Amino acid sequence: MSSSHSNRASLWFLAVTLLSFLAASTAPTPLYHLYQEQMQFSAATLTLIFAVYALSLLVALLTVGSLSDYLGRKPVIFTAVLLNALAMLLFIYADNVAWLISARVLQGFATGMATAVLSATLLDTDRQQGPLVNSVAPLLGMALGGLGCGLLSEYAPAPLHLTYWLLFGLFAVQAVYVWWLPESVSPQAGAWASLRPTLHVPVQARSTLWRVLPLNTATWALGGFYASLAPSLVRTATGSTSNLIGGATVAALTLTGALMIFTLRNSSASKSLRLGASLLPVGVLLILAGVHSASLALFFLGTLIAGCGFGAGFLGSVRSLVPLALPHERAGLMSAYYALSYLAFCLPALLAGNLARTLGLVTTTDGYALVLIALALWALSSALRPRPLRTCEAGS
Repeated sequence: MSSSHSNRASLWFLAVTLLSFLAASTAPTPLYHLYQEQMQFSAATLTLIFAVYALSLLVALLTVGSLSDYLGRKPVIFTAVLLNALAMLLFIYADNVAWLISARVLQGFATGMATAVLSATLLDTDRQQGPLVNSVAPLLGMALGGLGCGLLSEYAPAPLHLTYWLLFGLFAVQAVYVWWLPESVSPQAGAWASLRPTLHVPVQARSTLWRVLPLNTATWALGGFYASLAPSLVRTATGSTSNLIGGATVAALTLTGALMIFTLRNSSASKSLRLGASLLPVGVLLILAGVHSASLALFFLGTLIAGCGFGAGFLGSVRSLVPLALPHERAGLMSAYYALSYLAFCLPALLAGNLARTLGLVTTTDGYALVLIALALWALSSALRPRPLRTCEAGS
């Protein structure tokens, strides 16, 4: 097999695997109301089930996020795939809240491990296409997971099991195929020391990471809100009771983001950041208008525009950072980036979930939206200031 053909096959496998993990992460979103009906738990418990996934994912990023820089990529990918397959089995046999929480904890840890190592391996495999796949695959995966599971729960039998059986089969195949990948990192000493919880950010990338942080925080905080509270918000504001609402809201945001990333694939990082910081606040304002006018059409129009901002901001952040890491620093940098992203994904949504119980969901959404708009405008003002481009020459 030629080297170029092998690289293309590896790139496709890595992209599909990353997409699969993120699809599995949003698969429970359309099912939450079914779980509530079956297990009779409160909205507070629902927030806990959402939170344990994100917090477990963060633990993985902070501990094993750079492990593949020391052990090699393949054994870490295999372990993450195996853990996620086990998580699918826990979902399948979950008949109480404890099982559901256990499934989300295991899934979160597996996804955190996979996100760091797959992102780094994609950069090892293709320095040109790797950043694009790193940006598109998570959003496309979240869209497919939410919408696909929503469709299956609405129209297929065994709504609480079928999606997980399909994902389990996919992960089983990936666990076998991963050993055919070429290894891109030579094992080195320091694996045990790398497990100390820390963020491995190369010195030359730190100022850029701080510069993209406001917009990155806004985009992921919006994603966390959609993965947890947006379906309830749509039901509260419009009275819709369709089982597809949960999946459709997540898919509208993330699929639009993925399409925006593909559209901007040849654009500079600075242009993507400016577009993201411009479109996100416009979309959020339209979302608020849809909520207050009880207009589902306006809500989804705002979601589509905000999704464009999400995708552009995500791509701009990744494109700004990846040239700054040497090969042995890539997994550490990507784990640090995703750790900060998932903090933004879970903590604001958790706070909003708690505030909604006292202030109401619509009032909480108003405050949440204003913070996102402020962060995006702050990022826009920063992006409009010209800065010298710094890169780190890194061999593959």
